[in-house]
This record gives sequence, structure tokens and C-alpha cells, in this order.
Amino acid sequence: MNWVYIILGIVVLLLIYVFVTYNSLIKVRNKVEEAFSTMDVYLKKRWDLIPNIVETVKGYAKHEKDTLNEIVELRNGVYEKMNTSDKVEVNNKLSQNITKLMAIAEAYPDLKASENFKDLSGQLAKVEEDIANARKYYNGAVRIMNDKVQMFPSNLIASMLGFKKQPMFEVTEAERENVKVEF
Repeated sequence: MNWVYIILGIVVLLLIYVFVTYNSLIKVRNKVEEAFSTMDVYLKKRWDLIPNIVETVKGYAKHEKDTLNEIVELRNGVYEKMNTSDKVEVNNKLSQNITKLMAIAEAYPDLKASENFKDLSGQLAKVEEDIANARKYYNGAVRIMNDKVQMFPSNLIASMLGFKKQPMFEVTEAERENVKVEF
């Protein structure tokens, strides 16, 4: 009879552990989704700002068509219809091209002196700062999620219930390199 109580006690403890672990996995998954949503607001803001900057630069830098066309091409997608990984990928490419665009602007004193460009580049700088802060928050939430999904014994429950490791929002190799602008 004592064995029955011991086995029943072990089963109850295991069930409690499973419920607690499941709830903590749900909590961190929701935190990851919240963190991405926060970052997504800033990514969308930058998305909407880019056409104004491109149009302003076009008037001054007519022979920089390749960079401008690449930015316009990236920007032509419908942001709201993209999934999370598409948004991350497109925004990584946009970050690269925005860096090139700002380097091109440095070569045009008239453009740099333009009030419209000053205002737009100031807005862009603020949005980029907000994106960087949101990336930190998102990556922190993802780290917590990935720890729970990968560490024993919560990884057993996570794999049984379909929780997966989430990707970090990382800087690409191209973004780490200095931008060369040649005329």
C-alpha cells in the first residue's frame, strides 16, 4: 500500500512540474512575441521613412542609381504580409543599403545641407537607435526562451509540446564591414 502512495506522489510531482514548465514556456514565448512586436513597430517606421529619404537623395545623386534601385526594390514588398523571418531578412538587407545611402549622402554637400534631408536623416538616426534597443530586448527574450527550450530537463517538455529554438536578430557580416563609396 505504501508503494501506491509513493508512486502516486511521484506522478503528482511530475504532473506539477510539467504544468509549471509548460506555463513558463508559454510565458517566455509570449515575451518573445511581445519583444518582436515592439521591434516591428520601429522596423515599420523605418520602412515608411525610406521612400522619403530615397526621393530626397535621388534629386542630388542621380548617378547612384544602383544603390537607390536596390533600396526601392527591397522596399517594394508589402510589409504587413511578410512573416517574421522575411521581415528580419529584408530589414537586414535594408540596414546594409541605408548605410551605403548615408555614405553616398556624405559626398554631396548640397544634399547634407538640405533641411529636408537633415530632418529625414535625423528621424532615421532616431529610428535606428530605437531598432537597436528593441533588438537588444528581443534578443534577451529569445535567449531566455532558447535556454528553456535547450536546457535539461525543461527541454524534454519543450520538445514534447513543440516549442522550438527561436532565431536571434543578428547583424549580418556585410553590416560589420566598412562601406566603400567610390565615384
